[in-house]
Amino acid sequence: MAVSIVIAARNAAPFIGATLASAASQGKELGEIIVVDDGSADATAAIVRNVPDRRVRLVSNQGLGVSAARNTGARLASGEWLMFLDADDLLREAALASLCAMAAASPDADVVYGDYDRIDAEGRALGRRRLLKARRKPSGDVLEPLLAGNFIVNGGIMIVRKCVFDRVGGFDETLRFCEDWHCWCRLAAVARFRFLPEIVLDYRVHSANTMSSTQRSPDDFLPAAERVFDEAAIIGRLPASALTKLREAATIHLITYAAAQAVRFRSYGKALAFAARAARRSPSNVLPIALRLVSAGFGL
Repeated sequence: MAVSIVIAARNAAPFIGATLASAASQGKELGEIIVVDDGSADATAAIVRNVPDRRVRLVSNQGLGVSAARNTGARLASGEWLMFLDADDLLREAALASLCAMAAASPDADVVYGDYDRIDAEGRALGRRRLLKARRKPSGDVLEPLLAGNFIVNGGIMIVRKCVFDRVGGFDETLRFCEDWHCWCRLAAVARFRFLPEIVLDYRVHSANTMSSTQRSPDDFLPAAERVFDEAAIIGRLPASALTKLREAATIHLITYAAAQAVRFRSYGKALAFAARAARRSPSNVLPIALRLVSAGFGL
């Protein structure tokens, strides 16, 4: 099986070389690497052009946004499977081999995903997810747990059949944040997932990272929930009573996620304000909210 890795890149010059090296070092499962330059004003394109690997292809997206860049790459891809790798992240050794082996062992699955840990701008370990030896996530029909909150987080930990990605229409190019979660939910409405309990990606956290910025607030993320719960394929899968509960759970999850991100960037005033907002909305979830913030403080 061949995997096409799609990398949307915008002003990624400090990291794109290392990201490409981690992708190019994958084994026979790698078919091609499509880098879609989303209007970079730095040396991103020049760095990609200088990579001496015929599997690497550079195309331009002229600043239309990350979702449009990913969709462009997917349309050009020739592989049976797709991976959406961010331009600053690093694939672990044999990541594709592990994901593809799981896919081969699970012929009913259209999406296979693993886990990740965090690194800083210099590549030093930040997170401690590697300590969670028995960490498990859902497999099979994952629509309900995924609607309640995104547990996949990053496209670089997953491979998806191209035909299924095309079927759901790709990424919503009008969403500014959480467009990945929205896409995963649309996939979950029609496809079966399989979890690989292995860290396959190092997720880089730095000041230019869109989702990791301390300036992000719950109000940046909540429009995605509106869009998710307005999807016909999702609405048709579940009763109204379940959708109401899942929508509330998703809202709490997004507010708490913003609080956890604030903790990771030591913006404790924002973290407490966001956590209080979540607790006021759902007093019965005060303990899980607090545990999420404590976990973020410990790098989990």
